[in-house]
Amino acid sequence: MDQRINRSSVPDLVFDELRDAILSGRYAPGERLPTLRALAADLDVHVTTVRQALGRLEQLRLIEIRHGDATRVLDWRTSGGLEALAVLGATDAEVIPALFEARRVLLAQSARLAAERRTDTQARGLHELVGAIAEAADDHAALFADWAFMTTIVEAAGNLVFQLIMNSVRQLYLPNVDAFTPVVADREQLVPLYQRTAAAIEAGDSDGAGTALDELAGAQEHRMLRGR
Repeated sequence: MDQRINRSSVPDLVFDELRDAILSGRYAPGERLPTLRALAADLDVHVTTVRQALGRLEQLRLIEIRHGDATRVLDWRTSGGLEALAVLGATDAEVIPALFEARRVLLAQSARLAAERRTDTQARGLHELVGAIAEAADDHAALFADWAFMTTIVEAAGNLVFQLIMNSVRQLYLPNVDAFTPVVADREQLVPLYQRTAAAIEAGDSDGAGTALDELAGAQEHRMLRGR
């Protein structure tokens, strides 16, 4: 490591440094990490701090700790779970296209299910959120309203796994709001698609809801990737 770590927020900074080293390939899959003492000396921190950081990396399945043996780097593409989304980085060239493709598929299917399972309160809430998106003072406000709209649809779909996926995506999405503002660019062109989606879900039109949201999410995906 080239730079020693500042004393403020030391545990988080140690974790960030080691995580970035793994995700960037400075530590390759299968490679042994230096010993605790070597890492602590390199980063100029206490061994306990490094141990805590390694514990977090193990939880994310970025490394494998074998007591009495070397700690090895795992290939996060084959070992990681959805929780790894939160640490992959909002501008990763590989992650973002995959994220938005998966988003479109999940949301379109959620809209189909929501049309069959939604409550009256959820249907009304979707229409209110369309108004919030249309009247948002800026892109940040519109983006948060968009997130609430999509989250309401997933909740209305009643699929627990879909909800857990959204929880994982939120950890990447909302803290990096500036990176995702293309999602609501030229939103006056998107508002009719929000309206169609909300109306179809309220009417119980499963196919119409899925088609409308697929078109909406597809347009957002195009804006996001075009803006990169």
